Amino acid sequence: MSMTASVTPGIATFRTRDAMGRAAAADVGVALRNRLARHSTVRMIFAAAPSQMELLDALARESDIDWRRVTAFHMDEYLGLPADAPERFGAWLTRNFFSRVALGTVHMIGQEPDPEREAARYANLLAEAPIDFVCLGIGVNGHLAFNDPPVADLHDTKQVKVVELDAICRQQQVDDGCFPTLGDVPTHAITLTIPRLLEADQLFCVVPGSSKRTAVERSLYGPIGTACPASALRTHPRCALYLDHDSTPPQLSLQRSARA
Repeated sequence: MSMTASVTPGIATFRTRDAMGRAAAADVGVALRNRLARHSTVRMIFAAAPSQMELLDALARESDIDWRRVTAFHMDEYLGLPADAPERFGAWLTRNFFSRVALGTVHMIGQEPDPEREAARYANLLAEAPIDFVCLGIGVNGHLAFNDPPVADLHDTKQVKVVELDAICRQQQVDDGCFPTLGDVPTHAITLTIPRLLEADQLFCVVPGSSKRTAVERSLYGPIGTACPASALRTHPRCALYLDHDSTPPQLSLQRSARA
């Protein structure tokens, strides 16, 4: 996939986070039902973050989805936390979504003694068949999954890798209420790479909150590159972006007003 071609994501803006999440879930539900009508299974990747709560809550309440035919992955996981730590992304997704729908298979990133070997194991699971859908967000620093600017590679040859988290990313975990202090946030993680995420057929990107407005602005209007990894979303032909009032950059608001 070229990282130079730029396409315009489908962008929908909403006054509230709840309306944003419900609209995104409705679109994911339609995509799931349509894909399951034509194929025996669907494979999809989920982000674990408070920004995804409204989407996941509404998606769990979508009707007429045969979740037993869906295989789920998650896109990143901390290293160094106990296996039963509630802050682990696998645990977060289980509490907030995986336990609410009857998924056929859930593949978790494990807490193996050798993180590189675990990254390779998870990459092999992902490579078994194409990924249909990804539900994701954008970090305050513009990251996708845990591809922070210092470690992001838009042409990464790996599917899954071990990374060191930058200070802005770690502070976001505190600001989001996931950890009490910066010292409690792990310094390393396993993450799907940007090319691995962009190989999926369709992306649903949900980004609420004023803390994300600058990252959204850079993603949509800045150069495509690792300074803002989420700018790579503009290279994907089927990426839908959902924003609330607080995350909508001023350029987009002005464009909407000019068209009204």
